[in-house]
Amino acid sequence: MPTYRGGQFVARAIDSVLVQTFRDFELIIVDDNSPDDTASIVARYDDPRIRFVRNPRNLGPEGNWNRCLDEATGRYFKLLHQDDVLAPECLASQVSILEADLAQEIALTFCARNIIDADDRVIMVRRYPCGRAGRISGTGLIRRCMRWGTNLVGEPAGVLFRLALARKVGKFNAEVPYVTDLDYWVRLLLQGDAHYEPASFVSYRVSAGSWSVAIGKRQTADFNRFMAKVSRRPELQARRADLLTGRFMARLNTFLRMMVYRRVIRRERRA
Repeated sequence: MPTYRGGQFVARAIDSVLVQTFRDFELIIVDDNSPDDTASIVARYDDPRIRFVRNPRNLGPEGNWNRCLDEATGRYFKLLHQDDVLAPECLASQVSILEADLAQEIALTFCARNIIDADDRVIMVRRYPCGRAGRISGTGLIRRCMRWGTNLVGEPAGVLFRLALARKVGKFNAEVPYVTDLDYWVRLLLQGDAHYEPASFVSYRVSAGSWSVAIGKRQTADFNRFMAKVSRRPELQARRADLLTGRFMARLNTFLRMMVYRRVIRRERRA
């Protein structure tokens, strides 16, 4: 769990981990030198599965996500942001999928997710388009992200993958900030397939302090720049029509996303 100025929501995120039906986990909270009360909130928890690490200096999102990777020791890895929430069955469901994949052909498993506001009210549910539970070609999923102009895998809280595969593909890269997570999903999916679960096992919070809100205006440009680079990979067999469709959809998705963000923030500020 990477945190920075997480005092408002971090307890809700921690609580959602501690009530998991799957009990064999370690929750590593890596605080990026926050000037708020995050450390004192975490200190209230008396659970041996929680480990708190504080960076001696601020590393920024990319550096802190990678510190989380460096600190992890388990078989599987999930990056849960300080303001997101897991459903109690999340880890059990996703771990069972990867455990059953004895050939290790599945690079990641992901799920539908609720989009919630600062008061935990569900704004909408985001699902994989026309998606039923099951396996999806890794390269096919990348091409579909390209055509739809968005990250169809979703935010980090909804994704679980093997730590060994993470060691193989390397660190998070925020060279293109908006697609830091999608960049990682693409690198994983070039190594194997995905598995989708249509249940909403995570809740992704949109609030005035969300990183996605802060970088919202750059989303279209970041997505297009990233996909132009990805499309050059020969194994994807991307077509020019895929990129043209994706550029239009990226603009549309950004517009719709920012409308939702603004509505949520206006309601938050009125409260």
